[in-house]
Amino acid sequence: MYITITPQKLGGNYSQSSAGFVSYLEKENEGVEEGAKEYFFNQYEDAISPEKVVKEIDNNTAKLKKKEPKFYSITVSPSRYELKRLQNSSKDLKRYTRELMKDYVACFNREIDGRPININDIKYYAKIEHSRSYKGTDRQVRENQPYATKILQLKSEIRKIETELMQGSIQKREKEIEKLETRAPHRQDGKRIVQGMPKAGNQSHIHIIVSRKDASNSVSLSPGSKYKASEVNFNGKTVKRGFDRDRFFEKAEKTFDKTFSYQRNFVETYTARKEFIKNPNHYFTSLIGLPANEKALAFKLIRESGIPMMPSIPTSQAQLALKIFNRLKKGVEVAVKSSSIGI
Repeated sequence: MYITITPQKLGGNYSQSSAGFVSYLEKENEGVEEGAKEYFFNQYEDAISPEKVVKEIDNNTAKLKKKEPKFYSITVSPSRYELKRLQNSSKDLKRYTRELMKDYVACFNREIDGRPININDIKYYAKIEHSRSYKGTDRQVRENQPYATKILQLKSEIRKIETELMQGSIQKREKEIEKLETRAPHRQDGKRIVQGMPKAGNQSHIHIIVSRKDASNSVSLSPGSKYKASEVNFNGKTVKRGFDRDRFFEKAEKTFDKTFSYQRNFVETYTARKEFIKNPNHYFTSLIGLPANEKALAFKLIRESGIPMMPSIPTSQAQLALKIFNRLKKGVEVAVKSSSIGI
């Protein structure tokens, strides 16, 4: 499970409106019959139009400055193992979203009219998507890049030969291209994986757009606040502030596990991934101490995540931490920057 929380992009060519982001979330509905489309929804309503989403978000920005985000984007990406627990991706993820947003409000250290905020105090809209494409930052694309660069160079040479700008054998270069296509380490359906290629398998995930202001358009609720739980004196009154992201990510996992009876492995937990960065020795100690079947699955999950592994695992925990740590950390930190851990 990877969850990211991203503020609205502002400045430069970015609009103050949510229209561009909402339009982006409508991309999967292009050319789809009415009955097969995925619609926006919130805690109580289904089949909400994109026009209503834009209107509600854009009109809920009282007293926010031009450089302040008017909304936040939350992206929830279950792993393929988590998705296997679902009976119906659309219905199940919609149900999970509504429980997740209860966790979201519970992690604010804020009060409204002397009471903790609740789900009715926020304005959000969500949408389920079922496809993803490979990005330039994906491991498969990055590791295929040397082959892609060489293939592009050879194709350029072929064009030059065809236009008599250089001499050489076109056939020789075409054979070399065939070899490079075959040798590329990452392929899908017999083709070299490139940026923009749709990913195979179940890619269902959740996009949520949540207003910076509460539903009454009077209180600012920022999940980007660096204050986890504190109080400040404002106009002579003590005001609570802050959002506990660690707690939110942990609650999100527990809610998923409870909702779908999912048995989460140690390395799948937010706590473990965070421990890897902050206390690698303890992480490896915990990893080696897992029961045999859980440990086998843990290493399988690590390999599939793209983190490089040693071909053999030393029995000494100290050796394990020393020999694997430097290789692991680089791979994990790349993943962390695009996941919940880096927020």
